[in-house]
Amino acid sequence: MKKITVMIALVAAVTAPSWAATRTVTLSVPGMTCSTCPITVKKALVKVDGVQKAEVSYEQREAVVTFDDARTNTDALAKATENVGYPSTVKH
Repeated sequence: MKKITVMIALVAAVTAPSWAATRTVTLSVPGMTCSTCPITVKKALVKVDGVQKAEVSYEQREAVVTFDDARTNTDALAKATENVGYPSTVKH
C-alpha cells in the first residue's frame, strides 16, 4: 500500500509541470508619461515569479509579457505594475 501511494505521488510530481503553459499577454499601461517609465514597469514585471519576458513600450503605452501560467496570472501582473504606480489592464 505504501509503495502505491509513493508511486502516485511521484507520478503526480513528474507530470505536474506538463499542465503549465506559457502565455503571452498585452497589458495597457496608460499612466506612462515619460520615456523612463517603461524601465520601472519592466523591472516590476520581471520580478513576478513565472515571468519569462517583458517588453514595455512607452510609445504604445503597453507591456507584452510572457509568463508561465502555472506560476502567475494576469491579476498578479497588473498588481505588480500598480504597486509601482502604473495601473494596467489586459488588452483584448
